[in-house]
Amino acid sequence: MFRALAHCAVNVARASRPRVTQRVVAPSLVVCAQRNASGGGVMSDEEFDSRWVEFFSKQDIDDWELRKGVNTLIGYDLVPEPRIIVAILQACRRLNDSASAVRVLEVIKSKAGPRAKEIYPYVLQEIQPTLDELGIKTPEQLGLDKY
Repeated sequence: MFRALAHCAVNVARASRPRVTQRVVAPSLVVCAQRNASGGGVMSDEEFDSRWVEFFSKQDIDDWELRKGVNTLIGYDLVPEPRIIVAILQACRRLNDSASAVRVLEVIKSKAGPRAKEIYPYVLQEIQPTLDELGIKTPEQLGLDKY
């Protein structure tokens, strides 16, 4: 039994590692009975974005799923598209979790790295209507960037 569980854990660890040459889809959980011998196919940027928007747009998403999805998405070597960020913010509003919404904005700024002065203002510009609609303040508006 323990050998089967260890084998399952190894498969989950292998399946959850992002590949450098392709985008990995991780919104669904890996089933232990499944064995991926080929490593999966390559997904287009549009399919990747649509899958994440669909994941965060679920009406029955709970706190754990939201955090797990955000952590998985942030683990990739990319800054999420504004439409994915809008879906995350809307999920935060459905859960009445404004702290997570602000934290997502902080992480987006952090993920931009040395190009944060270019990327973060663009992202804020694109998601500003959603921020206004949902009543979410940015970390800068809350004074959290002063520390």
